[in-house]
Amino acid sequence: MSLGYALRRIVEEYPLARTDPPAGHPLAHVIRKGAPDELRRALAPLGGPFVVKGSPGRGSHWAAVPWLALFDPAVTTSATRGYYLVYVFPAHREAVHLSLAQGTVAAIREYGPRSGDHLRESGARLRERLADFAADLPVTAITLGSAGELPEGYEAAHILGLTYDLAALADERRLHADLAIGLAAYRALKARGGLDLPTQR
Repeated sequence: MSLGYALRRIVEEYPLARTDPPAGHPLAHVIRKGAPDELRRALAPLGGPFVVKGSPGRGSHWAAVPWLALFDPAVTTSATRGYYLVYVFPAHREAVHLSLAQGTVAAIREYGPRSGDHLRESGARLRERLADFAADLPVTAITLGSAGELPEGYEAAHILGLTYDLAALADERRLHADLAIGLAAYRALKARGGLDLPTQR
């Protein structure tokens, strides 16, 4: 397997996989184990340490939006809070987004119905903090094709990144180069103050 092959399997197989229970499903195993292993291999030359996790959902339910993420443990080890680099898979098209993202659940808990607005406003200000990455990570908004608090939260939480169609996932060299750029942006955000933003007057 390779990173691109693992991502492509998730993109192509997830819609049909969701018609079966996730327990023991081969694709759930790819998301939890195979794809994270490939991402760890891709990260090995880039330093660390990182926590890598993939989520096809919880218990007996597939996620509306599966994800494969890397976390700097000095920032967070969970997609619920902080900020992290993640591959997210939209439900409505054959593609995958590489997203530098803010933790969604923590924002929902703190801001309730205003969480989407808060995340979008924060994301806009964080993009200013990372303006030197705008050319390499030009995607400033993502759509995931699923209604619901979490998918819509993931959309709002996106800061910057890239989108790949299926053909682009065949270019392993590009995937590794883009991962290095995404990681550089992640590290730059950490060095520049993370999610702590000056109070606007």
